[in-house]
Amino acid sequence: MRSKFFLVTAITAIFSTSSSFAQDRWDKVEVTSQAVSGSVHMLEGMGGNIGVSAGPEGILIIDDQYAPLAEKIATAIGDISNSQIKYVVNTHYHGDHTGSNAYFKEIKGSTIFAHDNVRKRLADKEEHTHAELPVVTFQQGITFHFNGDTIKVMYLPAGHTDSDSVVWFEEANVLHPGDLFFEGRFPYIDLDGGGTVAGYIKNVTTLIGMLKDDTKIIPGHGKLATKADYQKALDMLVDTAAKVKSMKAKGISVEDAVKQGLGEKYTAWSWNFITEEKWITTLYTGQ
Repeated sequence: MRSKFFLVTAITAIFSTSSSFAQDRWDKVEVTSQAVSGSVHMLEGMGGNIGVSAGPEGILIIDDQYAPLAEKIATAIGDISNSQIKYVVNTHYHGDHTGSNAYFKEIKGSTIFAHDNVRKRLADKEEHTHAELPVVTFQQGITFHFNGDTIKVMYLPAGHTDSDSVVWFEEANVLHPGDLFFEGRFPYIDLDGGGTVAGYIKNVTTLIGMLKDDTKIIPGHGKLATKADYQKALDMLVDTAAKVKSMKAKGISVEDAVKQGLGEKYTAWSWNFITEEKWITTLYTGQ
């Protein structure tokens, strides 16, 4: 009986420590904002970058990071404008872009928009809540005429996931491509979530073709970027995909491809989530 007591005490202590660590992790996150162009702002915190349209007609946001950050996000938006947060657009279904959906829907009264597949994939999660699901879904896109701008939400299939939308602010000349742009680093292509290497490259190529030289880009992850930055990322995608495709065609195994690597040219693109090894594996299995 005594040993059981000590076991329960130890387990409780472990969970308590883990919970404290997790809470401390969120407490340390700072949500910062910067003006981009016209009515458009960008918020950075932990997870996908948030786009904000703030003006006399209210507020529209693009993505909302993780649930524990919802109040911090709302506070940062409030520092930009005290207007109502009317609309939330999800660029895809991943939790670092949709985690605060329920908060904005239930607490702030926002209407959530997303591609059909965002709602389907969120609804398929075992522990999903109804409140986090998009209210308005679409197949190809939707246009907002809001805060003096024409805001086009466009679906691009089979790229990062099968649920990707990008948001184009015509007057402000700003693009938010969601996770079709990881600025300065290897991207994550969710092969299990309907993403493909070829589709990712095709979609990025399409987007760059839409841009002006002075277009500002709010990437899914990374610092505020330019068309030149996006082109640099596309060049990396095309070159590394070709390298790995060549290795595979020669019968080189994925393990040996990882050992061979991509060369010093791409060392700086590796990061904690998508290392060079993971990127090569994605390119090898996703082609």
